[in-house]
Amino acid sequence: MKIQSSVLVHLGFGKYVRSDQVTTVIPIEEERGPGRRTFVYLEGQTDPIIASRAEDTIIRDLVQEPREVTQARQQQEILQDLLADLGNVNSTVRRISRDEGGLDLERLERRIRQVLEN
Repeated sequence: MKIQSSVLVHLGFGKYVRSDQVTTVIPIEEERGPGRRTFVYLEGQTDPIIASRAEDTIIRDLVQEPREVTQARQQQEILQDLLADLGNVNSTVRRISRDEGGLDLERLERRIRQVLEN
């Protein structure tokens, strides 16, 4: 398990903290209820933040990459695979795709390279 640095973790009710500042996550046992599920201690602070989310949910968010980061990485990998596969398409198929199907594979390759470079 690895804590992702500088990622905001949702504690509920509009509260967010940076993942790398969290030092301790403790479930509330007494007076636990709506809006009071977990004590979250932060680096440099003596008093905890009271989170409305359960400790296991907060911990999961601390150690996992945000869904957006994972999706972006997967999208990059798909584009790299597509670019590699397009490189194997011969000139005859490229011409037919462009002239008969309106699919310009060279233009598509250029666009994919531009996206991957940014």
